[in-house]
Amino acid sequence: MRISPLFLVLILAGCSSTPSNERYDLADDVAPESSPTLDHIEDAQPRYEPLSLAGNKDYTLRGKHYQIEQADQPFVEQGDASWYGQKFHGHKTSNGEIYDMYSMTAAHKTLPLPSYVKVTNTNNGKTAVVRVNDRGPFHDGRIIDLSMAAAARLDVIKHGTAPVKIELIQVAKPDNPNEWQSANPNFYFVQLAAVTDAGKAEQIAQQLEKEFGTAIDLKKADSAEIYRLRLGPYIDRDEAIAHRDKAKAGRYPQAFIITSKRELEPKS
Repeated sequence: MRISPLFLVLILAGCSSTPSNERYDLADDVAPESSPTLDHIEDAQPRYEPLSLAGNKDYTLRGKHYQIEQADQPFVEQGDASWYGQKFHGHKTSNGEIYDMYSMTAAHKTLPLPSYVKVTNTNNGKTAVVRVNDRGPFHDGRIIDLSMAAAARLDVIKHGTAPVKIELIQVAKPDNPNEWQSANPNFYFVQLAAVTDAGKAEQIAQQLEKEFGTAIDLKKADSAEIYRLRLGPYIDRDEAIAHRDKAKAGRYPQAFIITSKRELEPKS
């Protein structure tokens, strides 16, 4: 079963087979006593998504090192699938989303978050496409932890585990960033400095625009006379990372990325 994100936060910053009772209402994971039929739930629909800021760093857990796979490289794996349900329902996943046992999602130890995989139950040939947004399972031989909905589709629930083959589905980055997500994506900013003088902040902003050749966001703090100087906004997280790395290699070694939700204009 899945390991709690809180456990990984304490150990590496992601899933425990023995999570704290203070976090979860249930000591052991179970399916709900009654639930809607899962037959109508469709496969996850693969689409390009920027990698989550959380959950995509290499980590070490229980003395074992895990290296995150590259999203642009083929990935196929075979082993046992397990599933997780009511105990984790409504709690945060490793990339900061909320686990929904009725969605077609899964946890994997090293695949990028989020990513999409085709899962085939090699006992019966049934298949499902799931969106990986969590870390786990950390049990020998188990390679993926399926949501209850995905496990039901593959006929895993009544057996607890099942042998599966998983194949990473690669989705190319669209040329138009507005096509990346149907849900509202993030804006990404690279924060460089904060000053208390408005005139000085404007002067620095002009210098930064020339130095980096990119948009500059000058934002006043709500609670104090502090002006934050940021590069951006960017929709492409890779672009934000490139500008952050350039800044850190130059005069801004403390540069870091922050995010905010952007509202998409309603379609006419």
